[in-house]
Amino acid sequence: MQVEHGTIVLVADGAKLLLFRNEGDRKYAVLETLSHDAIEDAPTREHGTDTPGRTQSSIGDRRSSYGEPDWHSRSEDDFARHAAALCEQTAAAHPEAGIVVIATPRTLGELRKYYGRETARRLLAEIDKDLASHTTDDVIATLAAHQ
Repeated sequence: MQVEHGTIVLVADGAKLLLFRNEGDRKYAVLETLSHDAIEDAPTREHGTDTPGRTQSSIGDRRSSYGEPDWHSRSEDDFARHAAALCEQTAAAHPEAGIVVIATPRTLGELRKYYGRETARRLLAEIDKDLASHTTDDVIATLAAHQ
């Protein structure tokens, strides 16, 4: 895939995001970093200490418990919401730019829930790959290889 000059590229996973803008041309992409952010993924004991709730069946003496809350997943979901909002703000600041999103499959699913109007309208491609800890050369190579 060749990306036009000015295209916005969001690279994210559940805990890190990189937002780029192509300052090169279709043939030779040059990704300039617009923004980056990461969350410190603390141990579960620091996320929360709630024990699962209990419930009693309406008929009989049976009791059961609810599942344990997954604090890491909640943290990653909140971060995906933040990444989508940042992408939407950047799209508003660059009204003619197309948008490419590269994210892990789970993060991509969460991002889709929170895409704003401009992001959804100008989305050129979604690539399900974990590149948040890779170099910009790896991101450019992935863009070039994508059909």
